[in-house]
Amino acid sequence: MNNDQDQNYVLVDLTAETISPYMRPPEPEVVSTVALPSVPDISLVPGDVLRIMIADSAMDGAIFAPLATGGTIFENIRVDSKGTVSLPYVGRERVTGKTLEEVERLIRKKLKGITSDVQVQATLTGDLSGSVLVAGAVKSPGRFSALQGPLTLLDAINRAGGPLLEPHLIKVIVRTGQKSYQFNYQELLAGNNQVLPPGAEVVLERARKRFVAMGAVGDPGLHDLPSNNPSLLEVLGSVKGLSEIKADAAGVFVFRLDEERNDQNGGEPVAQVFRLNLKEPASMFLARQFLVHPEDAIFVTNAAVHEWQKIISPIVQVLVLGRTIENF
Repeated sequence: MNNDQDQNYVLVDLTAETISPYMRPPEPEVVSTVALPSVPDISLVPGDVLRIMIADSAMDGAIFAPLATGGTIFENIRVDSKGTVSLPYVGRERVTGKTLEEVERLIRKKLKGITSDVQVQATLTGDLSGSVLVAGAVKSPGRFSALQGPLTLLDAINRAGGPLLEPHLIKVIVRTGQKSYQFNYQELLAGNNQVLPPGAEVVLERARKRFVAMGAVGDPGLHDLPSNNPSLLEVLGSVKGLSEIKADAAGVFVFRLDEERNDQNGGEPVAQVFRLNLKEPASMFLARQFLVHPEDAIFVTNAAVHEWQKIISPIVQVLVLGRTIENF
């Protein structure tokens, strides 16, 4: 490992002795836990739609139909923008924030003395309060009902047709009204699925899991990482490998800005530059073990050995400048 005082980077020669801190993590164990939704209490909001059944036990002169005949049904009772509903003999009452059980008690109280032994049943037929919005990088974005039961994150995303990108390239943002949090979609599939609270919003975005390939490679440019924890060998394969005509296999470099080192150096960006000599037989195994991070830059030189120092500094300066501008 080389660290020149006049340089704003640390040069690490990848060998069997130095690669340990930079290796790919082992595959996580398969978890056995599942997200079993519990049924939450639904609090009504404007826009919810109710079906209300009122039954009267009186045989003669009853205002409402008896329970034996199904009672009197009031369909499509919508909670208006003021949070109220209107029913015959009940009048206009505020129901915002109430559960269905509380609405039933309210109606029974209002009909006391008007009917005898009144029976009331309120059910939700349009659940704006319990529905979940899914938007962003899904095939069929929209609002999805939870009338058939609470939704987990995977339930909601599957109802929206699933993500448009590979799982490791999807960031899932959840907003509940009180807080927001995010996952990588790969984490959900690995066992981090969670129950969504009523009214939540789920947004799928492209995760910033990219790398830049430069120099003597088959397909230079900006690319998505090929997997969640890709090796250097996998990344080189995704850009069609080294150019047989131009590449100097002894000069494979990975450029990385180390955020932890930035904090330790008063905010000054310090780059790590990893060098791998693919001409050595053991280097193929090192390339399989080395973990490539998002925003890494891969450079394969076609210059002679003595030109490496001239190549590294300009690339580091561009990376540092790009990160500085990005943080404004």
